[in-house]
Amino acid sequence: MAPTDPEQSAPSSRRSRIAVAGASGLIGTALTRALADDGHEVVRLVRRAPRTQQEVRWDPKKGYVDTAELAGCDAVVNLAGAGIGDRRWTDAYKQELRDSRVLGTTTLAEAAASLDEPPRVFLCASAIGYYGDTGQRAVDESAPSGEGFLPSLCVEWEGAAAAAHTAGIRTVFARNGLVVAREGGAWQRMFPLFKAGLGGRLGDGRQYWSYISLHDAVAALRHLLDTESLAGPVNLTAPDPLTNREVTAAMGRVLRRPTLFAAPAPALRVVLGEMAGDVLGSQRVLPTRLLESGFSFAFPGIEETLRAALR
Repeated sequence: MAPTDPEQSAPSSRRSRIAVAGASGLIGTALTRALADDGHEVVRLVRRAPRTQQEVRWDPKKGYVDTAELAGCDAVVNLAGAGIGDRRWTDAYKQELRDSRVLGTTTLAEAAASLDEPPRVFLCASAIGYYGDTGQRAVDESAPSGEGFLPSLCVEWEGAAAAAHTAGIRTVFARNGLVVAREGGAWQRMFPLFKAGLGGRLGDGRQYWSYISLHDAVAALRHLLDTESLAGPVNLTAPDPLTNREVTAAMGRVLRRPTLFAAPAPALRVVLGEMAGDVLGSQRVLPTRLLESGFSFAFPGIEETLRAALR
């Protein structure tokens, strides 16, 4: 039987000290809770003065982290970054998206590399935006980067971890898909609309969405931390990407609401600006390396993923 708690994941047999940047975000909150529940010591990186012994001061824009407090960490996890969909992509916000990822990753990678006893793994979030618009073509980790703002951002983001890799630290990039959860991300906005009967497809609905449940996203991150054979990019997406039209139909079935409304592509471009390309673009991304490493999805299908999020 599948787990009922989307934040629960299988415990690791080894108790570790793990530093996490971005611990207050959607995935970070669920990950730190799951790790702490299993007895791991979680050290949260914060931008203010630390209030407990489990907090470490850092300032990614200034390239500062209290390196002494990272000593003894078995792993450093970087999930920090401004929200992709939080604001319209002005030039200023695009710079914020870049700086929050690239500067933070550089800071943490260099800090980890400088330790007398470096962590055994540096796990950095990335995104399937790396691949750009793949259309109907399915891609996995062997595919090259795409074109546009998000692909170039992801390339630079992952490249910022070079210091950790050069120091011999196992460095892994979790290329996250669309995380299905009520607490954040795209579905936080979509669920109320669909519950009100106002949901519908975006554009023509033929674009592929590569999604993953919050439970499986957390479980996959823990799998990456524990699996010594994994390094480099790993896609965190469910094994069967669906079109926006198919996801919309599933939302209607699960919530028992009509899905008659549609957002025309021209209107989305007016409202969202450059970000509309990401919403209307198609990303059919497969988790090849995750599956080959023995990972098992608790919620591989869209309807069970939606029901898990609603629970």
